[in-house]
Amino acid sequence: MKFNFDIPEPTTTQALTLTPTTTPIPPSQSPSLSPSTPATDDVDWLPLQNHPVFSTSNSSSSNNNNIQRKRNLMAWDGASRLYYWNVNTQSLHRLSLRFGEPDSNSVLASSPSKVLRPDVELNFTVDRITINRHGSALLLEGSNGLCVMYLYGRSSSKDSAVICRTISVGSDLYLNTNNAIRTLKVSWHPYSDTHLGILSSDSVFRLYDLSSAFEQPEQEYYLQPVSRGRSRNASSICPVDFYFGGDHLWDRFSVFVLFSDGAVYILCPVVPFGSVYKWESVLEIYSDAQTFGLNSGSSIASSNATLAISWLESTFPELAKPAAEGGNQPALKSHPYALFDASVSLQGPLHKVYHGNEEDTEFKVTECEGRAVSFLYKAVSKDSILVTVWSGGQLQIDALADEVQPVWMVGNHPRISVDFQNRIVGFAMICEAQSNELSVMSFEQSSYKNIWLGHSPPLLKLATIDLALPGKTETGSTISLFIDPLIPERIYCVHDGGVDSIVLHFLPFTNKKNGIGDDMRPPTVQSVLNTCQVESSVSSLYGFVALADSFGCCWIVGLTSGFECLVVGMESWNLLLPARVDKEKKYESLEENVGTENATIISKELLAGPKVVIVPPTSPNPVAADSIEGRSTLHQYFKLFHENYVEYAHKVYFELKHHGPQLKKIIDEQHARLREARQKLAKVEEKQEKLENRLDRAIETHGVLEERLINLRNLPGIHKKPLSKAEREFKMELDRFRGLELDALHTTIEAINGRIKRYSSFSPQTKRPNQRRQIALAGRRKGNAEDDEISHLKSAIAKLSLVNSENTKKVKLVDSALRNRESTS
Repeated sequence: MKFNFDIPEPTTTQALTLTPTTTPIPPSQSPSLSPSTPATDDVDWLPLQNHPVFSTSNSSSSNNNNIQRKRNLMAWDGASRLYYWNVNTQSLHRLSLRFGEPDSNSVLASSPSKVLRPDVELNFTVDRITINRHGSALLLEGSNGLCVMYLYGRSSSKDSAVICRTISVGSDLYLNTNNAIRTLKVSWHPYSDTHLGILSSDSVFRLYDLSSAFEQPEQEYYLQPVSRGRSRNASSICPVDFYFGGDHLWDRFSVFVLFSDGAVYILCPVVPFGSVYKWESVLEIYSDAQTFGLNSGSSIASSNATLAISWLESTFPELAKPAAEGGNQPALKSHPYALFDASVSLQGPLHKVYHGNEEDTEFKVTECEGRAVSFLYKAVSKDSILVTVWSGGQLQIDALADEVQPVWMVGNHPRISVDFQNRIVGFAMICEAQSNELSVMSFEQSSYKNIWLGHSPPLLKLATIDLALPGKTETGSTISLFIDPLIPERIYCVHDGGVDSIVLHFLPFTNKKNGIGDDMRPPTVQSVLNTCQVESSVSSLYGFVALADSFGCCWIVGLTSGFECLVVGMESWNLLLPARVDKEKKYESLEENVGTENATIISKELLAGPKVVIVPPTSPNPVAADSIEGRSTLHQYFKLFHENYVEYAHKVYFELKHHGPQLKKIIDEQHARLREARQKLAKVEEKQEKLENRLDRAIETHGVLEERLINLRNLPGIHKKPLSKAEREFKMELDRFRGLELDALHTTIEAINGRIKRYSSFSPQTKRPNQRRQIALAGRRKGNAEDDEISHLKSAIAKLSLVNSENTKKVKLVDSALRNRESTS
């Protein structure tokens, strides 16, 4: 027996009620006894891009009404199996892979592939598949359906295929025809194989435990980014995406939520029941809370650290045991727990800092176009990287300038569901942003003295990348981000024009740790695959996955709109070389070039000529040549001449003979350069006449334009004053309201209407009060007040409709006033 809880809208102050219901428990999963691949004798290993499974698909059946929905029909289990969803046969193909055979750049796949089919007929088109961390279950996601297919569950052979057990998740909530709630993002939890996180259009984040109940959420977090009594833009209350944190301190217990105005919020701590974490990781944050939190001189820090320690000891009871009992465990399993008198706070919005200068996103105009549509989080060593995708085709890359800390809203009581043994099986809470939140610290002020004070970590801007995508539609570009499995600093961006590789070179904390803090190079953006279609608004890639092996090789695999497979090998060894290595190589090459240019062709000794020979002194009296003294003198003269001039002549001959080819080469190069120079001069002379003609035409056109400008200046209304700064800001606000706020208001109204229909669908006669138990967190029981809640919801809808109509009238009045002003001026 489980307890189901129904929660009103976050803005109401009514009590939250619990409603008993019976939830079916799925049977336990048992390993499949079917072989993963066919027999070895029947398997052929083919290049992945030439596998016959990709040639049998038909692109005509891939039409989808929602062309802007992200599609990915491929998934990789992180080892040696690639999964591909066939849209024609509604079946899953499992391919076994071999990397680096026969050469290091090739990827082989087994043929035939293993075919897996769901045991139920799917009434929706699968747009995206994702696999959990251990490869035991696959998520099938579509615009009108959400199912989980167990790859190793109970199966039976049918038509040489494996029939796998398939269940629908949250069908009563998301797939009800009377409900307007849509799923915005669905993702597996990185520390659990059975938990799914779902962010829906009603601003609620839910965690489902598929091992116990796939219709009833285990945890519900009602997001309320705007505090009571404060008015904000409608886009600031519409979430669009979320991402689970990575393996870094409190990030592993965090959920990062992105709203349509680009604001980022954090939920911490969020832990699925039964998820597994490393003992060293949990012990590190536990010791940090005791060392820097409890010993802090601030009462606020001490209170926050006390709540964190209490939560850690209750969620992981092994921490409270002596070291001899719990210190030898390799991993810890989380226990169901929630604070009875506090709810998790919605930290944010995260402000941005620029090396000491804080930017307030409420008052400064964003530098990106459109609205935020997608989000990515990646933990790289000591840094937490956040990448925000905007509909205008820009990527905003930021890094957390401080560590994430858990923050609770004391006094905001959650609603907890328990079984008959008083064990917690689920809870729900309203997560509000603190209205009296302290100012965000600057990047230089972040230190151990300021932790545990409840501050939201600021964002340090790293870069803003404009992809300059061609053929942007009115709804914006469809952009997806993927993480490289081998190099954490590399991110793949898949968009309508192809695939780009983005490599981050500057990471503030990681570079400082490695001693290369002076390397502040911007990210490197490189086009990997170009699939640009000028007249097509549909993404040309229906699947993408990044592969890597244990030898450091990496590949990307893409599935085109024609269901053809593409495999591209990626370089990995030289991407993150420091900049100074390249400079040294550059200097060495320059020195070599200078040395070769200044190399002497003939030695200096030869150019200086023969040595001066000192003639020996002769007697003053003439000596006959045929005498003994004359012969001796002539012999001495011949010897000196031979030693100097003849040997010098031999050296000159040898040098000229040795350097002859080099001199000929230099002369040929000079002649070639001379010929090129003459050709260029000839071309310049030919273009001279054309340039003179173009200059004459340009001068004539300039004169005509001056005459037209004089005539235009004489027209009435040309002396209209430009808009002032306040008028420009007001016009920008109107354009933003017209393009984004109205859609956000319509989405909110649809979500509230769907919630009312869901409440009205429950009949009081079918409820069983004897099956309902609830923990009174404030020390008292609260009765069932559904009628009051429905009336409050109706009144809230009426007020919201009235505000919406008034805003529409104001927009029309302002537009008419602007048109009248333009026409009169």
